[in-house]
Amino acid sequence: MFVTYFFIYLICYPLSLLPLPVLYLLAGPLYLVLNYVVRYRRKVVEENLRKSFPEKNSKELRRLRDRYYWHLSQIVMEMIKMLTISRRSLQRRYHCVNPEVVNGFFERGRSVILMSSHYNNWEWMIVSLEEMFLHHGIGVGKGNSDKVFEKLVNRARTRCGTQVVFADTVRETFEEYETQHHPAAYMMLSDQSPNSKKKCYVTQFLNQKTGVIFGAEHFARKYDIPVLYYEVIKERMGKYRVEVQLIAEHPNDLPEYAITQRYVELLEQTIRRQPAFWLWSHRRWKFQFE
Repeated sequence: MFVTYFFIYLICYPLSLLPLPVLYLLAGPLYLVLNYVVRYRRKVVEENLRKSFPEKNSKELRRLRDRYYWHLSQIVMEMIKMLTISRRSLQRRYHCVNPEVVNGFFERGRSVILMSSHYNNWEWMIVSLEEMFLHHGIGVGKGNSDKVFEKLVNRARTRCGTQVVFADTVRETFEEYETQHHPAAYMMLSDQSPNSKKKCYVTQFLNQKTGVIFGAEHFARKYDIPVLYYEVIKERMGKYRVEVQLIAEHPNDLPEYAITQRYVELLEQTIRRQPAFWLWSHRRWKFQFE
């Protein structure tokens, strides 16, 4: 507990007060440490890349690995900046180009589920959610094993009004907002590894049999919530745009798992365009499927 408080308040918070360009200068040394000194999850990264891109030779895979660690180092600095970044600065650096796709459902009194992944800067999306759209923003995620760290980080995530919920309260949250007809935008990062091999949708993703969590589709069907996919596009260092597209307006009009499958297809397209920007150090393929 003491180590966590020390790390957040005596290291991260003072650093977050620095201008973002200065933090990017620190990303260089961090890149060297992550990639060559501690070799952060090096085996996981290399195995994920090798299996996802069998058509690439070893030189291409090494270049992609290095680009990933450089991107990860920048993301770490942006997450530190998240602790104190102003709303005005965040709006300049992170914006949606077609918010009307989402806001149109709010005007009809309907919630939306925004499906995406750990691609580019997902943390700034959590902070921006309440400001970006007319809906009340709710980020749905997995809890952290370090509850002190989780509490401190969530304080930064929610300071612009976004609500953050985890698996133990997500059902109650959907029930509350949908039965009270309070339109919400539920942000759900659905690229995480499932908790159970038996409770997931299995499909082909990045050349591998992959188990995919289908919680977003489950709640969409239960409450007839439109599902949208959003892509975070990096325009330049520290500047992102969000593009939204509709997957399903009335989920129950589609076959079972059609929403999850379409999400997987869109995510793969996103990753293949700029593969270095996905979270390759995540143990995504913990389960093997025949």
